[in-house]
Amino acid sequence: MRFYLVDRIVALEPSERIVAVKNLSLAEEYLADHFPAYPVLPGVMMLEALVQSAAWLVHATRDFAETLVLLEEARNIRYPSFVRPGHGLEMELKALEIGKERSRFQGVGRTQGQAAIQARLTLLHRNVADENPSLAELDAALREHLRQRFRMIGGPQALAAGTGGG
Repeated sequence: MRFYLVDRIVALEPSERIVAVKNLSLAEEYLADHFPAYPVLPGVMMLEALVQSAAWLVHATRDFAETLVLLEEARNIRYPSFVRPGHGLEMELKALEIGKERSRFQGVGRTQGQAAIQARLTLLHRNVADENPSLAELDAALREHLRQRFRMIGGPQALAAGTGGG
């Protein structure tokens, strides 16, 4: 099962920041098992939403040079509030550094104007072919898939708008 936790990119400034939104619906199956009488977005999913948002900023900044953007470290994680079905999680990440192999971010996810998660993230950037050069074609296919997904969630519009509503 794949979890796409970025529904829309609303603001994007390459090398600087991204604002993205995850809308939470009661139809999301994992909510049935996580506090069944009190459905909320699990903390690990909020953290993953921050990671995915930061990864889109890396891809946009580095023109999809690396196909894999992976969490290396999450620090100073706080969960001051819950995200309930019918509400959204707005993730804002500020880049502290985006290099060729690694990036660092300060992020916050808000729901109804209140912080729901805060964290510092370090991400690694890699290509599949880095480990096995014969898989370069897989990187090319992944790169195209990422570009298509980026278009679907409003990446180009957010780029064109600069701070497009964030």
